[in-house]
Amino acid sequence: MHTINIDCGANVGNITEKLLNSSDIVHAFEPNPFAFKKLKNRFLYNPKVICHNNAVLDRNDKVKLFFHENSDQDEVHWSTGSSLLDFKGNVRKDKFTEVEAIDICQFILELEGNVNILKIDVEGVEYEILNKIIDMDLHKKISSIKVEVHAKKIPELKQKENNLKDRISALDITNINLDWI
Repeated sequence: MHTINIDCGANVGNITEKLLNSSDIVHAFEPNPFAFKKLKNRFLYNPKVICHNNAVLDRNDKVKLFFHENSDQDEVHWSTGSSLLDFKGNVRKDKFTEVEAIDICQFILELEGNVNILKIDVEGVEYEILNKIIDMDLHKKISSIKVEVHAKKIPELKQKENNLKDRISALDITNINLDWI
């Protein structure tokens, strides 16, 4: 059975590269088409990395990915600020692309192997994903979940973040790290 790491919000693959050290396979998800092109080219000849040009959510859907306000200057450099949330302060509501989002929970259930690390950096939609992971008890099947939360950058998410932190604490979940970065 394979040991698997998953990089949600892989961008150009800097964390993906580090995740290679502790797994047989890394699934790298990146919805931004400019970053994805760099990601795919970076690992083109590495059979241990499977690149997916998808957003991750708590459901399968077709969604808008809004580009960073400075993306016209350098699409790849500013790709880290892309978001599925149009109310994120540094995105343009008038510049977006439609992307396929996959239900990351369903994806994990269908894997043949154990998930060692699940890294989630998805610019504000992490709360729904994590709540579904907890609802489905999937966190018990993943060794470590490392998340970059975004309430500091997106104040509208503060209540969701507080609720999630309270839930993790109340359930005594120890393998979800919301402060890894």
